[in-house]
Amino acid sequence: MDREKAEQNPADLALAEAARVNAPNGPTFVSVCITCKTADGGAVVGPDMFEAVKAAIGSSDHVQVRPVQCLSVCKRPATVAVSSADGYTFLFGDLQTESGTAALVAFVESYRTSDYGLVPWRERAEVLRKGMVARVPPMRWSPDDGSAPK
Repeated sequence: MDREKAEQNPADLALAEAARVNAPNGPTFVSVCITCKTADGGAVVGPDMFEAVKAAIGSSDHVQVRPVQCLSVCKRPATVAVSSADGYTFLFGDLQTESGTAALVAFVESYRTSDYGLVPWRERAEVLRKGMVARVPPMRWSPDDGSAPK
């Protein structure tokens, strides 16, 4: 993999740097529903997911993991949202504690460096591809034509 980086075209590197111009500013929020129950309404799985994600990602000035009461995706527990003030908001459901946590760690890393937090589909773990509930554009998105803010 290091060899691939060394062989990259300088123009490609410039494009990668340009994409970072629009990376989300401020903290990335990972909101974990702590009221999620199993699909049959049995066990509450949200607190375990929150603790696992918090332990794996931690909290810093750049990423904040926070509990939320409900993300209203009750038929697809456990549910997690990844958002920032000027980036896309992603909502994922059907996450299992172990596989979902590992996928979220990688996703958050990519989110922080992607243009407007828009992590390409191919870079998302399969559990997140299958668990996608919604992708909401940033608030500053153009109301006229849906394009990126200038």
